[in-house]
Amino acid sequence: MPNIKKQIKRAALNTRQGEINSAARREVRTAIKHVETVVAGGVKEDAVKALRAAVALCDKAAQSGIYSKEKMNHQKARLEKLVAEMK
Repeated sequence: MPNIKKQIKRAALNTRQGEINSAARREVRTAIKHVETVVAGGVKEDAVKALRAAVALCDKAAQSGIYSKEKMNHQKARLEKLVAEMK
């Protein structure tokens, strides 16, 4: 347990920031799963809307450093391929 005032503040800040990052990661994963679910449903217009929302969240997460840019580019390409292969 920290006993210096600055260490106490830093520990609290790390905890809060960890919760924020965890919520953002959860939001991105949910958006990705939503796209996959909509694609399985078979409605292309809904899939495109869900893809657009997921891509925006992926870009935001990559820009803020929550996920690496490479990982988000991989996920976006995978989802775009799923939507493109729909009939």
